[in-house]
Amino acid sequence: MDKDKIDKKDHILDVAERVFSDLGFDGASTRMISGEAGVNMAMLNYYFGSKEGLFLAVFERKISSFQTLLQNIGNEGISSWDKLEKCIDNYVDRIIVNNCFQKLINREMSISKHTDLTDKITKILMINVLEFKKIFDEGVKSGSFHKDIDTQLLTATIFGTKNYIINAPHISSLMLGHDIRDEKFLEEKLKPRIKKYMKRLLKAYLMNDNDNTN
Repeated sequence: MDKDKIDKKDHILDVAERVFSDLGFDGASTRMISGEAGVNMAMLNYYFGSKEGLFLAVFERKISSFQTLLQNIGNEGISSWDKLEKCIDNYVDRIIVNNCFQKLINREMSISKHTDLTDKITKILMINVLEFKKIFDEGVKSGSFHKDIDTQLLTATIFGTKNYIINAPHISSLMLGHDIRDEKFLEEKLKPRIKKYMKRLLKAYLMNDNDNTN
């Protein structure tokens, strides 16, 4: 695919991400998205096939780019803990933001109804969960991490911290004493704070006692 086509496809996905985050899957339409993107319906259908195809493409683009980053870290010749530190840094940098994609995830995954589309979204989101699990398993196998760690709850801790802070902004703003929708606060104060907290928490839980140093 040549550069013009890639740029056009990315532009459509950018617009679709914003529209879906504002209106949800059910409230948005491909005609609305094509109009805001300045492309005709034929082009949108050519690239994505349907509204569901476009919706899933929005998720796949975001998740696959982060998956590649996590996989590259996982393949580095460094300790399991050093890999996990790098993953946490990159994870927090990407998800502690007030962007459309985080809003979209919250909107769609909090809907109580269970559909085939929900299953497809969940499968995409699980990709990066499994990348973290690989690092945990590697650390256990090498003896760097305790052998009896609870991988499932550990993963819930990592992703759940973000969900509580970002998806409940009114509560977390009161709890933290600052509006978390303030971009400067997010970048300069909250991100470093979350990184430090998660690393100290995970190190205390994961590392064998003789390795659990500051």
